[in-house]
Amino acid sequence: MKLMVDFEECLKDSPRFRAAIEEVEGDFAELELKLEKVVKLCIGMIDAGKNFCNANKQFVNGIRELAQHSTKDEVIENSLMRFSDSLLEMVNFHTILFDQVQRSIKLQLQSFVKDDLRKFKEAKKQFDKVSEEKENALVKNAQIQRNKLHEVEEATNILTATRKCFRHIALDYVLQINVLQSKRRSEILKSMLSFMFAHLAFFHQGYDLFKELEPYMKDLGAQLDKLAVDAAKEKRDMEHKHSTIQQKDFSSDDPKMEFNTDAANGIVMEGYLYKRASNAFKTWNRKKTPHIRRWFSIQNNQLVYQKKFRDNLTVVVDDLRLCTVKPCEDIERRFCFEVVSPTKSCMLQADSEKIRQVWIKAVQASIATAYKEKGEESHADKLDRRSSPSTSSLDSGSELKERPVKGESALQRVECIAGNSNCCDCGQSDPRWASINLGITLCIECSGIHRSLGVHFSKVRSLTLDSWEPELLKLMCALGNNVINRIYEAQVDAIHFKKPNPGDPRPEKESWIKAKYVEKRFIQKAHTLTSSKRRQNVPARTSQLEDTCEKSSNLLSVPGNTSVSGHSLGEGVGKDLCTSHEVKAMPIGLQLYTAAHRRSLPDMAEALACGADVNWAHPDDNKATPLIQAVLGGSLVACEFLLQNGADVNRRDSHGRGPLHHATILGHTGQVCLFLKRGADQDARDGDQKDPLSIAVEAANADIVTLLRLAKMNDEMRESEGIGQSGDATYQDIFRDFSHMASHNPERLNRFQRRSEAD
Repeated sequence: MKLMVDFEECLKDSPRFRAAIEEVEGDFAELELKLEKVVKLCIGMIDAGKNFCNANKQFVNGIRELAQHSTKDEVIENSLMRFSDSLLEMVNFHTILFDQVQRSIKLQLQSFVKDDLRKFKEAKKQFDKVSEEKENALVKNAQIQRNKLHEVEEATNILTATRKCFRHIALDYVLQINVLQSKRRSEILKSMLSFMFAHLAFFHQGYDLFKELEPYMKDLGAQLDKLAVDAAKEKRDMEHKHSTIQQKDFSSDDPKMEFNTDAANGIVMEGYLYKRASNAFKTWNRKKTPHIRRWFSIQNNQLVYQKKFRDNLTVVVDDLRLCTVKPCEDIERRFCFEVVSPTKSCMLQADSEKIRQVWIKAVQASIATAYKEKGEESHADKLDRRSSPSTSSLDSGSELKERPVKGESALQRVECIAGNSNCCDCGQSDPRWASINLGITLCIECSGIHRSLGVHFSKVRSLTLDSWEPELLKLMCALGNNVINRIYEAQVDAIHFKKPNPGDPRPEKESWIKAKYVEKRFIQKAHTLTSSKRRQNVPARTSQLEDTCEKSSNLLSVPGNTSVSGHSLGEGVGKDLCTSHEVKAMPIGLQLYTAAHRRSLPDMAEALACGADVNWAHPDDNKATPLIQAVLGGSLVACEFLLQNGADVNRRDSHGRGPLHHATILGHTGQVCLFLKRGADQDARDGDQKDPLSIAVEAANADIVTLLRLAKMNDEMRESEGIGQSGDATYQDIFRDFSHMASHNPERLNRFQRRSEAD
């Protein structure tokens, strides 16, 4: 490479050297402006790209919602879901592209400007300063008179020293200029080459994605062409029917009305009738409802009506065998008839005389048919069903409970849990959303209200759109709507607070959800009452007080009367709990602590609902937290539940050991994987100055050593510029495999423990 400034000219300090230096300085100043402009434009492009990606995600979500709305049309639903998946993949590719642009252009060129060009500026200042000192020394040396020998000698020495310093600084300056010129080429071209390769990868990914989608799009296009032809044909047929019907004269025709006592759906007759109010005024009109026109029907030997199709049926006559029907000619209104029973009468009005006669005949025919049937047997069955409504509900509940947890999707698995087939808060059927820290299912409207509460109250996730880790699915299956409602709605009846229905306005649902989860107004905070309820539900079990005392006195104990966490329990702790006759004397944090070790998610949820601190530290047990107790109890799901509810994955006990240390010591590979994914500190050392990796190496646990080293390597790769994309993917794939293995095949991760026990 040709040198921008020659070293020989530097020593001469010739005009050519000065001109070359001036040219280089001007060039680098302009280069700095151009690079800053490129970096600024790159930042603008990245910001615009992120906005574009966010807008694209919102657009894809809109397509998904449209697909969910079109569940009755499988072609639309499947096509839109497949297209939205592909578009979401493209959004992900765009995001990766902009991340690569940020690393290759913004960060790399910014580093070149801030580091290298800044050093050049500092070297320039030093060179200019020394150059000026040299000029001053030359001038001073020239001005000294010959007869002043002392001043001549002093000026000569200063000039000599200044020249040496100038040559040293100038040579360094020239070297830096030439090196910077070489680096300038490599930095700019390397960043641009990385940028272009990122675009190449992006377009290759997009091409491959749509290449796979192309056959489906062509098939769909062929189907649409056929649909267009069929639609044109159907349009012609409907236009023909329309013109044919329009030619008829409807001026004197009544609507076609007929009845059928043998109808397959059990509805003998149905249609609109006016109903006179049954109050003291016997009016046909009201202020709020100008006319009382309702949709009446005769079904199941009853006369019923409803205002709208989805409204509940209102029974006018419970048993038609006990009533009569007659036309009414002694009132002012026309076309009226009356249905009379032993307890009440109902005045109705039809739209015409013909319709009135059809209704009267339909009621009479229904009465006659009802008498011909085996009335006594059906009536007894009816009474049996009414006298034991709880039986059917219990059967249905047990049926739900016994349904196996199966199916490929999260929705199918979670819906198998009793109570999860309806929204936990309003009862809407077929909920598609869930709160993962509460373990409940929600409808779309209630899920939106839960989101507005904040993630410290509820973390909402879609059962159909989001991916679900195995431990999260097990958490949802361990709790469920029935369990959580027994906790959060324990005192609803006592407070007389109305629970909303699916059709109620959103403000009512918001008020209910805030009172339930934020204010916690319905929780049974007196622990003794909760314990008595449990004793009633489980008669064969000993009292909650005895059970809690026994578990507290033997908390975390192992042979040798030492706790798993490495020390004996305080002598007075278990004794005091066992001799107390009031369970409420146990701190609520200790209830969460013991429930975490017992792997009881319902008890943990109840303790958190009653205000337990998720990071409570046991003062007499090495300041261990509930999360550490979940590790010692060996429950991956309990750890996941505590983490979802805000447990600190790096909170350590008095021995300096956090959850990751304890999981490593016990060889719980699934928990180690979980804690690493949640950001556990791998470099934290315990009281023995050992980090988790050292503990795993000493124990010769190959699985955990692999996980810890992978996590460490991944962190190092992320800190490096332009490196780590492939490493990140590999890291995620391996951790995903370990997570699935810990949830579905834990015995494969326990081979180290079995070998140790055999030895």
